[in-house]
Amino acid sequence: MNDHEEEDPDDAVRARLVIALQEHADLDVAVHSLSMAALPDMMVIGRLKRKKLLLKDEIAQLKELLTPDILA
Repeated sequence: MNDHEEEDPDDAVRARLVIALQEHADLDVAVHSLSMAALPDMMVIGRLKRKKLLLKDEIAQLKELLTPDILA
């Protein structure tokens, strides 16, 4: 059998989660750096904050996919 056929489907979700978390952290640093400027560009900061919010939503969805359903 091919190794690719036996991969856990959650592996792709976990990989995307790691990437999304890193992108969110990178945007946080960028927003902080831009806001410390003498004349911060509020349009750019706003755009980055909106992107951060989208990533936050995606991260929550990915975590939800990885959380097992418990029927009790």
